[in-house]
Parts: sequence; C-alpha cells; structure tokens
Amino acid sequence: MITSIGSEEQLIAFARALPAFSETHAGMARSRQAQLTKPPGSLGRLEEVAIWLCGWQAAERPKLDKVLTLLFAGNHGVAARGVSAYPSEVTAQMVANFENGGAAVNQLCKLAGSELRVTPLSLDKPTADFTTQPAMSMEEALEAFNAGFTAVTSADLLIIGEMGIGNTTPSAALACALAGGDIDQWVGRGTGVDEKGIRIKKDVVHAGITLHKAHCKTTLELLRRLGGREHAAMAGAIARARQMRIPVVLDGYVVTSAAATLTLTAPDFLAHCIAGHSSAEPGHIRLLKHLKMDPLLNLNMRLGEGSGALVAVSVVRAAVATHNGMATFAEASVTAA
Repeated sequence: MITSIGSEEQLIAFARALPAFSETHAGMARSRQAQLTKPPGSLGRLEEVAIWLCGWQAAERPKLDKVLTLLFAGNHGVAARGVSAYPSEVTAQMVANFENGGAAVNQLCKLAGSELRVTPLSLDKPTADFTTQPAMSMEEALEAFNAGFTAVTSADLLIIGEMGIGNTTPSAALACALAGGDIDQWVGRGTGVDEKGIRIKKDVVHAGITLHKAHCKTTLELLRRLGGREHAAMAGAIARARQMRIPVVLDGYVVTSAAATLTLTAPDFLAHCIAGHSSAEPGHIRLLKHLKMDPLLNLNMRLGEGSGALVAVSVVRAAVATHNGMATFAEASVTAA
C-alpha cells in the first residue's frame, strides 16, 4: 500500500488503484431497507446514507464506533493584502484554542462522538502571495499533501476541518480555476469583510487566476499555485481515506475546494465523500453543484473548523441507528404491503 505521494505521476498511479464502492454490500443494504418496518423510501436521505456507508465500509450493516476529525491549519501570503477581517496571528491563537478545548469544533466533536486531532502546518511560514508567484513550491505542496495523507488512521467515518486566516480567498481561486465562470460569483465575505474587503478579495483572486490558470491542469499544480498548506493537507487526507475505504463528510467552502482538486486526477475520486452542509458562502453552493453533491444540511453556517460536517454526523448516526436497529416485517410480525 502506498504510504506517501512523491510526484504528480505517482498520484495518478495511486488513483488508478483506488478501491471501488462495493455494489455487493450496497445491494445487501438495499435488501435490508426493503424489509424494515416502514414504507419503502420513507426515511429519505437516511436510507441513502446508510447504503452509501455500507458500500464504502464493505459491510451489510455500517458502524460508527470510531469517528475521526482531522483539522489542518495554515497561513497565507495573500492575507497581507487585506482579504480577511482578522490578522494572520489569529490562526496560531485558534490552534491553541483548539488544543485547549475552547472552540466550536471541540464542543461539536464531543456531541458527535469524534476524536479531534489538530495539525498546524508551518504557521510561521505563510505561503507566498499567489498574485505574484505560486503559493508553494512543488516540494512544499507535497510535504503538506503527505502531512494530510499520513494523518489518516483507521476510522469508520472521517471529518476534515481547517483553520487559516484568509483561506476563503485561495479557496475561491481554486474553485474558479477548477470550475470556471465569473470570478465574482466565487468570492464571498469569508470571516465577514466589508464591501472594500470584498473588492480586494475579487481583485486578488482575479490576479491569481490570470497568472496561474493556464498551468492549473493537475491536482498538485492547482494546489501549489493557488492553494494553501491546509488545502494540500486536506486533499492528501481525503485521498488516503479513499485508499482505506473510509467514508468522508465534507465541511464547507474551504474543505470542498481542497477536495475538488482531486477530481483533476480522477473524476470519481470523491465518490467516498458526501457534503455535510451547504455554507453561507455563495461559492460553496456553486461548487457543490459543480461536483453534483447534495448537502445533508443547510444551516447558514460559515465558521469552518469542520463544524458543519460535525453537525451532520448526527444525521449519519440516525441513518446507522435506523438501518441497524429497526426490526424487519418478519421479526416484528407486521404485515408487509
């Protein structure tokens, strides 16, 4: 089993060997759903989620004994251009808050029954300003990608979170370079910038796209030119999860933009992922549509940290509980339709 990625060519070879969704186990799950004491399809998305879990866990009955949340933090050169309402020092301060248990992600991990691991990525060394040069060298991008890749350990479900002041700007650049369209439609308020901040963000994304788009034809080139270390790490973690058959719940705009870069390597790379929620960032809604993902929740959240995905774990747990715990018509002596 490949334990790290050393080049774009190796990532392509890795993608060719990815495990597929188990239609055999999904079929078993569908058969069980048809026998449970309810009208067919009456649990809606819960039934779909249970079947999706069975197909990736290769089991007739899914489990959520071990939910793992990996949070990656990075700093960005473009933050110096005024694209965020907060200074870059807040990234390290929030990492300390995560480690001390005081952030939203800590409370939501407790609620979801998830372990939390936080990985700061060279916070004292922001990426370069992508309006003038690539954000990272290929070596830096691979180092970050592999930090995410090797962070994944055995789990029944994986949640990916992030922290990085200014990171909705590279996320908008990644999404626009990948999916195309009007740059203005990919840029939102992030942490809450005013109209001047929005104009700055749009100008920064436009400059980055103009400089780099012609070169953004592969996953690692796109990540290194327009992304951040946390984007590369998240992409690495999601790739490793696919190799290990671990289902993934995606969070908001930043996480989804990182995940989307993998589709340049293989169009179905994200088949093991579902969208936990649709955030308040307009670019996230557009990107989900581009990826043909239907989010589980829409709570107008835009915090990041994996928060929306962690709230969605309750929905996933409901899917598992009903699939595994309900009686069949035969077991309950209930007459089927």
